[in-house]
Amino acid sequence: MSAGSSPKNAMIFAAGLGTRMRPITNTIPKPLVDVRGKALIDHVLDAFAKAGLKQAVVNVHYLGDQIETHLESRKDLRISISDERAKLLDQGGGIRKALPLLGDGPFFVANTDAFWVEGPTSNLRRLADAWDPERMDALLLVAPTATSVGVDWPGDFHLDQEGRLTKRAQSEVAAFVYSGVGILKTEPFANDPREIFRLSPFLFEAAEKGRLFGVRLEGLWLHVGTPEAIGEAEAAIDRSAL
Repeated sequence: MSAGSSPKNAMIFAAGLGTRMRPITNTIPKPLVDVRGKALIDHVLDAFAKAGLKQAVVNVHYLGDQIETHLESRKDLRISISDERAKLLDQGGGIRKALPLLGDGPFFVANTDAFWVEGPTSNLRRLADAWDPERMDALLLVAPTATSVGVDWPGDFHLDQEGRLTKRAQSEVAAFVYSGVGILKTEPFANDPREIFRLSPFLFEAAEKGRLFGVRLEGLWLHVGTPEAIGEAEAAIDRSAL
C-alpha cells in the first residue's frame, strides 16, 4: 500500500445469514463456502495480503465460531474479531461497533460473497492510490455490469469521466456494479448514535454531494450469491486461466 492517507486496516463483512446460499449454509457460514478449493473469505483476504495490508477486522454472527476457528490458521494478516453473535447489526452498525479495532483513519471495506481474478496490477493498490479524502467521502471499486459473473441485477452506478459515481435510477440500467470493496472514512459512523443501520444510505448521500467516487476494476469480478453461482464462478476462473 502507498504511504500517507492510505487505509491501514480493513473491515471484512462476514456476519450475514447467507440465506440465498441455502441449503449449503444450513451447516456452514457463507464466508466459508468453497470456490475452486478456497473459502470465499480467503479469496478476499488473500487479495488484501498480497496488496500489502497487515491487519483486518472480521465481524461474525451466524455460525461465527466456525469462521473464527478458520481464521486462526492465517499468519499473513493480524485479524481481529468483531463479535456480533448476540445481535446482527447490519453493515453500518457493524462498522460502528468495530471502530475501536479499526482505528481513526480511513479503512477498506469488503464483502465476502464476491472476489475477483486480478488484472495486470493490484486493484486494492489502485484503489488506495486513488483515495483523496479532500474530494471523497467514499471510494468504491466498481466492475462492469455486462461482463461480471453472477450479476443478476441491472447495475448500481454510473461513472463519469472524473470518476464520480451516481446512483442508478429505478428504470435504468447502469454500466457498473459495486464490487463490495471500497474505502470509507470513520467519522460518519462514529457520529451515528444508532446501533443497527445500513451502509448504503451513506454511499448514496455521498453520491448526492458529488463525493462518491469509483475506480474501475481490472480483471474479472465474480459474485457468488447462490449455490448455482459457485459453478459459474469456477468455470469463469478456469476460462481466465487459459
